[in-house]
Amino acid sequence: MHWIALQWLPEEGTNSAVGGTGAAGASETPLSAPSEDPGMREALGWWALGFTPRVAWVDEALLLEVSGSLRLWGGRQALLRRILESNPVSAGFYQAQAASGVIALARLRLRAAGQPLPGGGAGALPLDTLTAARPHLDLLARLGCRNWGDVTALPRGPLVRRFGTELRAALDVAWGLAPESYRWLTLPDVFDQSLELPTRVEDAQALMWSANRLLTALQIWLRARQLGVLAFELKWTLDLKRLDGRPLPPDQALVIRTAEPAQSMAHLRRLLAERLAQVQLLAPAAQLRLRSLETAPWQAGSVSFLPEEQRHGEPLHAFVERLSARLGSAQVLSPAMNADHRPECAQEWRAAVEKADKNSASSLPDALAPTWLLREPLPLEVQDGQPCHRGVLRLLTGPRRIEAGWWGAAMPAQGVPAARDYYIAQNPTAELLWVYRERPTSQYESQKPRWFLQGLYA
Repeated sequence: MHWIALQWLPEEGTNSAVGGTGAAGASETPLSAPSEDPGMREALGWWALGFTPRVAWVDEALLLEVSGSLRLWGGRQALLRRILESNPVSAGFYQAQAASGVIALARLRLRAAGQPLPGGGAGALPLDTLTAARPHLDLLARLGCRNWGDVTALPRGPLVRRFGTELRAALDVAWGLAPESYRWLTLPDVFDQSLELPTRVEDAQALMWSANRLLTALQIWLRARQLGVLAFELKWTLDLKRLDGRPLPPDQALVIRTAEPAQSMAHLRRLLAERLAQVQLLAPAAQLRLRSLETAPWQAGSVSFLPEEQRHGEPLHAFVERLSARLGSAQVLSPAMNADHRPECAQEWRAAVEKADKNSASSLPDALAPTWLLREPLPLEVQDGQPCHRGVLRLLTGPRRIEAGWWGAAMPAQGVPAARDYYIAQNPTAELLWVYRERPTSQYESQKPRWFLQGLYA
């Protein structure tokens, strides 16, 4: 087995001379050092799961057991280099390696303290680097024990009776006499993290600084689960319950949606900043919470080797979403298809940021669809049973019969039922027209057929 122990520097921007790095290739906005922040510790664990499935937090260090994935990454040095390059924290970190997690953690503590590694193997390691020995350092020192080897030489029975089973069990693990057992980290099904704001925030745009940290943690979670986010919610807790004598809600929230699954947070940050610029805080905010609402499997886009086929700039959907966030969703519309055979009901205008229904489609074949529909069907005159529009029409194709809308007769939004025979017709001026004949129904009982013009062909 091969273990790697990592411990991040307490201050941002400092580099370690023994393996530290300030690179932040995995994230667009680096995280701060984890220290006591459980959210940052959780996000760093998700990041480490990208290298091996065996990851655990032990005291102040993140332990990775990488023996099963070394071949995948091309060996120890290649894996360590990849870890250094993708460090998501703004500060560097110390690292140590060993065949046991207990020994790797001890070596990491020596490096963090600036002490050299002693010769003689694990037996020469100082006792203060062993977690189980720390509560008993004074007594062990009076017994003349200075390192792991001194304690191991003590009789097992008296050692366990005097100091408990933890110290002897830790030494057994170090010498390979007992297996190591840790509580391995797992990825949650839904991203949900909260962050206490460093100070009370009275301006919504000022929430972006803290929201960036949550978005970076969201990005790490998405990459670990191979997902893209379609919708997430940013919620902030209000610090006041009442203001000017009126009660306030406990929190406010924003929901951000995107048409395509996203892992890169640059576009989502712009959308969130645009939306926050339009929000008025009801009271100072004290806490932020970011939660994923909808995700989809992530599929990385393919890139062509030919320069002329490489796309530049942002996708169209990103531009539309950013414009909708700035102007309002009701101001940016796009056509959407409905599952309805009636041409006037087969399409409607919806907010461009709304997700189209995948099951909605028009049954009208594209080959018969006219290029222009009239706002309302135009009644036609009939001469000797033939419709007329700038002369008697000659029917070229048809009839194509539809009967729809009976299920929504009681709902005005669904329109009236239709029973029609559609034709493509031509008038004496060679214009192609889309006309239909209305068949008798319960709402239209006249025996005389009625003709209407509904579409024009270019």
